[in-house]
Amino acid sequence: MLDERLPVIVGVGQINDRPANLLDGMDPVELMAAALEKAQADAGADLLGDADYLGVVQQIAFPAIANACEPLAARLGASPAVMFQSHGPNGDSPVMLLNEAANRIGAGETRIAIIAGAEALRTAGARAAAAAADGQKPDALRQAAHRKMLGYAQSYGLVAPVDVYPLYENALRHSLGQTLAEAQAESGAIWSRFSEVAAANENAWIRKPVSAAEIVTPSDSNRPIAFPYTKLQVANAAVNQGAAFIVTSVGEARRRGIPEAKWIYVGNGAAAHEHDSWLERDTYDHSASMEVSIRRTLDLNALTPADLDTVELYSCFPCIPKLARRIIDWPLDKPATVFGGLTFGGGPIGNYMSHAIASMVDQLRARGGTGLLFANGGFATHNHTIAVSSQPIAAASFPRSYDFQAEADALRGAIPAQDRDYAGPATLETYTVFYGRDGQPRSGVVVARTPDGKRTLGHVPGSDEATLARLTASDGDPVGAAGTIGAGDPLNLWAFA
Repeated sequence: MLDERLPVIVGVGQINDRPANLLDGMDPVELMAAALEKAQADAGADLLGDADYLGVVQQIAFPAIANACEPLAARLGASPAVMFQSHGPNGDSPVMLLNEAANRIGAGETRIAIIAGAEALRTAGARAAAAAADGQKPDALRQAAHRKMLGYAQSYGLVAPVDVYPLYENALRHSLGQTLAEAQAESGAIWSRFSEVAAANENAWIRKPVSAAEIVTPSDSNRPIAFPYTKLQVANAAVNQGAAFIVTSVGEARRRGIPEAKWIYVGNGAAAHEHDSWLERDTYDHSASMEVSIRRTLDLNALTPADLDTVELYSCFPCIPKLARRIIDWPLDKPATVFGGLTFGGGPIGNYMSHAIASMVDQLRARGGTGLLFANGGFATHNHTIAVSSQPIAAASFPRSYDFQAEADALRGAIPAQDRDYAGPATLETYTVFYGRDGQPRSGVVVARTPDGKRTLGHVPGSDEATLARLTASDGDPVGAAGTIGAGDPLNLWAFA
């Protein structure tokens, strides 16, 4: 006999809003409400008005909606006893909210949990452009309220995730001993399979298969963004998307007459994080918190990688699923997504994993089996993983803490001190090159180590064509190369020895 308090996902809903006139698009609260109404219809029971827990993923598209919980509850006609919005628009938020809901249900504190998130950056951008005197659309990703615009790293151009994740990509390539061609081939293979999954998923934003070669080859429609990433290798945030899911206990699902064929059982999850500042990382070719999050989730649910029928490995940029798939030995020829990845499925900032959870439920209902959901947020900062299955997971118990921060901290290597004013000989630790919209390099940035192991940054101006060419060359590997940091005004400069 099943435990009456066992948490199950009973309804899922996804929305793509494509108005003929972008100015008429739904705002995030409207998208969340529409997705929750679809989730209720999917469950086949009246649940929203009786929900006693509402979890919301923070959005950035409409800054005036600082907290979506109350307007969303009012729109639904619900009065949840607990309403919680995630503390940031981070990619791990949906999995965290699912884990919280499962624990609350398992503890008998919640009967019906409704969780939603949405972004409408496509419409927000159109409205901002229409209101601007010059008609220019602002860069919502760089100008979001939670983004730190000023500081040491920011002065070197390292502001948004697309600026920072290439540092992990290039360091990982070096540590794996891959050539640039080999590393790009791996990225292309993963992303091409993402595009195939998205093409078959009616909820995905872009439904067109793309070959591995097309993904990594710069072109007029696939311009380079930050080396080695092209447009087709980065998250697509210019979407109007919402997704939601409803979690109840087994007992509540039975009382509501929701058939067992709809139930997807929630297992235990594990979370751990890196330092909020990416400069405070021990290395850029590994993440202790990612590894602990994934491995502990398998351990808590008494699963091995061989027990996994399907996975969603967060895919804001190729370095993240590359790192994650190696932890579970996930084959390159098997899709690492059920939704389609953040390029093709859609990259609604912190809410991608709500779409992944909904698509995972759809897939497990249709095919059965066990799935792993790995989420990442920030600048390779936040990690949260959870297991779900079409059958009860015997080892799972609720409530159970998902905080494994101490274990991750113990596994992490020493974090280098910084020397922001250093000038002298140095060794290149990792790097990237930024491109203009014309596809030409506009500048580069190097993370370097001083002779005593401290970390410092170096700028490469667009006029230094020789250095930019060496950083982006198809042969050779700049990581580990000797050079110098020279005093500059206002930025210190990198030059190869």
